[in-house]
Amino acid sequence: MGADQQYPCRRIISKPFNGLLHVKNTNHVFYLVFTVIGFSLGLITTLCLKSFSLTNNFQAFLYYSIPPSTLNPQIVNSPQSQPSPRPFPTPQEPSTSPSPSRPPIPTPPESSSSPSPSPPPPSPPPILIPPSPSPPPLSFLRNTTFNLTGVTLKEQQLLIMHNMSDHELFKKATMIPSIQDSHDDHVQKVAFMFLTKQSLPLGPLWESFFKGHEGLYSIYVHSDPSYNETLPQDSVFYGRRIPSQPVFWGTATMIDAERRLLANALLEISNQRFVLISESCIPLFNFSTIYDYLMNSNQSFLGSFDDPRKAGRGRYNPKMSPAINITNWRKGSQWFELHRELAIHVVSDQKYYPIFQQYCVPPCYSDEHYIPTLVNILYPELNSNRTITWVDWSRGGAHPRKFGWVDITNEFLNRIQFGSECVYNGNTTNMCFLFARKFLPNTLRPLLKVAPLVLGFNPN
Repeated sequence: MGADQQYPCRRIISKPFNGLLHVKNTNHVFYLVFTVIGFSLGLITTLCLKSFSLTNNFQAFLYYSIPPSTLNPQIVNSPQSQPSPRPFPTPQEPSTSPSPSRPPIPTPPESSSSPSPSPPPPSPPPILIPPSPSPPPLSFLRNTTFNLTGVTLKEQQLLIMHNMSDHELFKKATMIPSIQDSHDDHVQKVAFMFLTKQSLPLGPLWESFFKGHEGLYSIYVHSDPSYNETLPQDSVFYGRRIPSQPVFWGTATMIDAERRLLANALLEISNQRFVLISESCIPLFNFSTIYDYLMNSNQSFLGSFDDPRKAGRGRYNPKMSPAINITNWRKGSQWFELHRELAIHVVSDQKYYPIFQQYCVPPCYSDEHYIPTLVNILYPELNSNRTITWVDWSRGGAHPRKFGWVDITNEFLNRIQFGSECVYNGNTTNMCFLFARKFLPNTLRPLLKVAPLVLGFNPN
C-alpha cells in the first residue's frame, strides 16, 4: 500500500503545498506567508484588547506622565484649588466670634460673582498592564497647589540665582511688563521680602503661616553674604536667598538691600504687593486675612509724615535743594508695603537716591526718609500714609522695645490686632496692623501655642 493510501490525511494536507512548490515565481510564496502571519497577529491583538479599556488606561497614563503645569487651566484654576480675592469686610459687619473677650479675626465672605464650583471628573481606573498602584482621582487637584503663573519653582529659583550687578538688576526689573499688559492668566501674589542678618529664628511660625497657600505668595531673603546655613528642601525658605551685599545699620546700604529685594521680586510678573519683613517680625493674622487685606486695598501702606522735630526736619540737609525741598521732606517706618507701581518707581529712581546717598548721613538715616520722601514727591495719592507693621516706641531711644516669651499673652496680641483706629479704603477700622516686631527668638514656642486661637492658623 502506498504512503498516500496508508495516510490519507497527509495526502489532503500536502496537496496545497505541492501546488505551491510548482509556482514559478517564488516571491508569491513569501507574500502569502507574510499575509497569513499578519492576519494572525491582527486577530490575536484584537482579541487581547477586548480584555481591557485602552481609553481608560491611556487616561491613567496621563495622570502619571503629564506635569501639573500642563493640566487643563479650567480644572487647575477651579475654586476648590485656589482662593480668589474677596472683598474685605468693613468694621460695621456683625461679629461672629465665639469668644466675647476678643474681637473676631475678619473672615471675608465669598464673592457672589465667583463661579460656582464644578464637580470633579470621575477617577480613572487602575492600570492593568503592567501592574502598578491605582492612579489618584481627580479630586487630588483640590488638595495640591499648582503654580498658575506659568513660572515653575525651578524657574523662580533661576530668577533668584543670577550674577547681575545692582544696576543691571534694577534695569531688568523695570522692564518686566505688568499683568494688565500680559496675555497670560496670572494669579496675583504677595511678595514677602525678608531683610535679615543671618537666620530666621521665628521661621517655624512663618512656615505654619504659609502652609497650604502655595501659589499665592513669593519669598525673598536678603541675608549677610557670610551666612551659609543650609535649609531643608521642604522649607518654604529653601532656595529663596537672593544675591546680597553687607548691610550696616544707619547707612544707605539698608536702602540698597531694600531696593535689591524689590528688584528681585519685580522679576516675577505675578507679584503685585511687596512687604518688607525683618527676622523679628510676626504675622498677626492668618494668611487668607492678610492676603485679602492687601489685595483689596486701593493704596500702599507706608508711613510718611512731616515731623517738625529735630529727629524729622532737623535731619534735612539744605544741599538737597532744589531737587528735594524741606516741604518735600518726610519721615516714616522702614517696614513698608508697596503696590507694584510704587515698587517700580523705587527701583527705577536715579534722580533722588544719589542725593540721599551723598547728603543723608547720620544723624540722617536714609531708611527712615528716602522712600517716604520719594513717594510723597511722586505719588502721594497712592499711599495711605500709615504702616501695617506695629512696633513699640513708647520707651524712646534709637530702637523700639523688644518682646520676650513672658510678654506673649492673648491680651497682648489682641491689643496689637484691634487696639488702634485707622482708615481702610475710606472706612474707619480697628484692624490697622498685619505684622508686629521686635520679637526675640525665645517667643517662638509661646507664639506657636497661641497661633490657632489668636493668630488664626494652626502650626501643626
